[in-house]
Amino acid sequence: MFQLDWHPVYLSLLIATESLCLVTLLGIPLSLFMARCNFPGKELVEAFITLPLVLPPVVSGFALLLLLGKNGLVGKFLYEHFALELVFTAQAAAIAATIVAFPLMYQSAKAAFQSIDTTFEDVARTLGANEFRVLYSITLPLAWPGLLSGMVLSYARALGEFGATIMIAGNIPGKTQTIPTAIYFAADANNLEVAGIYVLIISFITFSMIYGINLWSKKHSAMLTSKEKH
Repeated sequence: MFQLDWHPVYLSLLIATESLCLVTLLGIPLSLFMARCNFPGKELVEAFITLPLVLPPVVSGFALLLLLGKNGLVGKFLYEHFALELVFTAQAAAIAATIVAFPLMYQSAKAAFQSIDTTFEDVARTLGANEFRVLYSITLPLAWPGLLSGMVLSYARALGEFGATIMIAGNIPGKTQTIPTAIYFAADANNLEVAGIYVLIISFITFSMIYGINLWSKKHSAMLTSKEKH
């Protein structure tokens, strides 16, 4: 009878949470800006933002390795000035998860902001509300279902990230080993029982999240329909 190592589970949840915080803080303002503003080269910027969504994750990981490695543009600066090495650390895994999950948050948030009837915002402005009040009292509440969906999808994507993670963080047990890397190396070692348990764990977590957001969306739509009828 073996004893399951729970560290990959804890680390994966921690990394996904850190990634979610980053994609939310960065994704919402950027998606709002891109949804409302037009400027030369906008399509080029959007293509760059969504590129990790279609690229193999290992390509994103390789790019991060070149950028954050000891001789990379950012990695060299951090090492020379702060003696900080990111490669093969849990922080590197969080960065990798953020890069691959960000396009999902961006696309969902942008679609949510574009779907808003700006008449409500204009009415609030005519009543004297400043832009900040319009944002938190009108824009964000109306966009919330789409934002929440983006957050759930981003978290699930970060939780299951493998390709970019293995490139920049490796698979160091007790340090950078996440559920996906633990599954891969357990299966590679023909330890199918351990790999199967990790598969069940990550599948249960992601299924529960997606099922939960689907139930919430259905309930939210029903509440809005009921309010409109009354």
